[in-house]
Amino acid sequence: MPMKVSRKVLLVGNPNVGKSTLFNILCNRNQKTGNYAGVTVASLKGDYIYNGKKVEVTDLPGAYSIYPGSEDEMILTEFLIQEQSQYDGIIYVADALNLKRSFLLFEQIRDLGLPALLVINQIDQATKSGYTVYPEVLEKEYGVKVLLTNAKKNVGIEELRRAVDENLFCAGSPLFDIPSQNRALVDKIAGQTGEENLYKIWTMLSSTKLPGTQTSLIRQVSEYKETECLVPKRLQTQETLRRYEAIEKKLSEARVKKPQRTDLLTEKWDKLLVHPFWGYVFFLFILLIIFQSVFYLAEFPMAWIEDGFGALSEAVSSILPEGPLNNLIADGIIPGIGGIVVFAPQIGILLYFLYLLEDSGYMARVVFLMDRLLRPFGLNGKSIVPLVSATACAIPAIMTTRNIENIKERLITILVTPFMTCSARLPVYSIIITLVIPDKCILGISYKALALLAMYLLGFVTALMSAFVLKNIIHTKMKSFLVMDLPTYKMPMWSHNLKLTLLKVWGFITGAGKVIFAVSIVIWVLSYFGPNNTPGESSIKSEVELNDSYLAQMGRKMEPAIAPLGYDWKMGVGILTSFAAREVFVGTMSTLYSLSDNDPDARLIDKMRNDTKPNGEKVFTLATGLSILVFYAFAMQCISTVAIVYRETKSLKWTIAQLVGMSALAYVASFVVYQLFK
Repeated sequence: MPMKVSRKVLLVGNPNVGKSTLFNILCNRNQKTGNYAGVTVASLKGDYIYNGKKVEVTDLPGAYSIYPGSEDEMILTEFLIQEQSQYDGIIYVADALNLKRSFLLFEQIRDLGLPALLVINQIDQATKSGYTVYPEVLEKEYGVKVLLTNAKKNVGIEELRRAVDENLFCAGSPLFDIPSQNRALVDKIAGQTGEENLYKIWTMLSSTKLPGTQTSLIRQVSEYKETECLVPKRLQTQETLRRYEAIEKKLSEARVKKPQRTDLLTEKWDKLLVHPFWGYVFFLFILLIIFQSVFYLAEFPMAWIEDGFGALSEAVSSILPEGPLNNLIADGIIPGIGGIVVFAPQIGILLYFLYLLEDSGYMARVVFLMDRLLRPFGLNGKSIVPLVSATACAIPAIMTTRNIENIKERLITILVTPFMTCSARLPVYSIIITLVIPDKCILGISYKALALLAMYLLGFVTALMSAFVLKNIIHTKMKSFLVMDLPTYKMPMWSHNLKLTLLKVWGFITGAGKVIFAVSIVIWVLSYFGPNNTPGESSIKSEVELNDSYLAQMGRKMEPAIAPLGYDWKMGVGILTSFAAREVFVGTMSTLYSLSDNDPDARLIDKMRNDTKPNGEKVFTLATGLSILVFYAFAMQCISTVAIVYRETKSLKWTIAQLVGMSALAYVASFVVYQLFK
């Protein structure tokens, strides 16, 4: 019988204050963290047991104010206002280096009468910067329990659990003094509506976006003629300025800074990393190192995995009696799954490097750099977060667009994000680049690493060009801007990021493995039987027999459409099956070449390299390889991404337009490339 939850708490705070790290430590979870805003775009739930009691923790997206400006901030506001009966208290997480900014939302939560305790996180960074924080002063000023933590080093976590267990949440007294020119109206509304919390009425005057249970109150407030001359944004600005002035006075005693004689490490590094020229050069250099590592560090693990699956296939073939079942497992399922698993080291290396860059604080600099570059194309710096996240997977990347306030820019970002090279494209790129790109180097950088970088840049440039076109199609009067602070550089959590990488790689293997398993069975059935031979006639197919199978017949019906791109029927089948997921292309090719195998000991890459057409020409030439690379760079080829685009846009029109547009672009571009290079 599951343990009953004794207490429910919310984790609330600004973006990039360490909430997700604190959530992982409290609940022993492996949720992704990043040293930049926008990592958490939906509420996450976890729990832990302390003193025999179960505590449920909900990690909410970061926000700077109670007034929602984007979809992820609306999630926070809904929880705070609409779901007050669903939680016992709020753990408010503030950044020790940015207390003034952090305390704006904290004071608003206090004035709404919500019980909270204050956690000042990343206290180690404040100490390094010369700051000393006095929690007892803050406790006196705000009337709440204040804890100092360093979530990455597990400092203060036990004290936090104890405070939650002892229910040290406190609502406190109101902090915001309603401006005199609006006080009479607020008092009048309070007297006639029965609402005792004056600040709640103030929020109704200051915003029309507050959710849910306040609808009736908003309606009552809007009926007053005095509200017609009010400008909500001006009221919000007035409140913000008043609060910051008061916060600054409180912090003058609660936080003291020692004089610094030299530039901080962050300031020294930023002179290079956010430089308008050298910043981009450094970013490209980092990408080159990563892509070089993807090929060289993964070389031996990939060989071991391929040898392991080859040995497993031979063992199964020798153990099982000859016949359809033997052929299905040994030559169908095992090679198909092995064709995907073999690329796990490359995917793992790529993801691990990206997680380290995010955790260190460097990706925030990339966002800052890209704002200048993206704006002429109808995007802003916040768009780079989903674009960079899409190098892992487009599905969660599209979800991170929720923190983009501008509706037009969010829609454009959703529509162009699938052009970014995701980890599912990596197996396709890797095997084709290995096939057709010479194994040579220039200035110590391999041609293969440069080719992979070129594919990533192609996806990024295509996303920008597509955004520019969409910018002139989708019109809006909304203006957007990027406001962000650059976090301090931090030592990445090596082990945590390794765990995240292993979990992601395992998720990739299991997710793709399920699809490959089903696809391998279908391919085997269609390739094992044909119209001109009887079942059981031969337990091991030859190339001639495979070409006479039902699968070959189906593939040849596609050839008139794909021959101008340089593809044979096998590649056509691979492209068709890969619409379920891009990486299925490699698994399909592995299964097909295993079924037509005249050399069981040869590697897949060698089988594909030696494959010839009936006229003796090589199947995989430079022209064909480049055509495939371009096709997968532009084609959607992922049914799950189509589904998430529809869910986020709530528009069938844009979903279909994106699918058709990307498919048409992929076909035309690969046709042009093949005709140019053949």
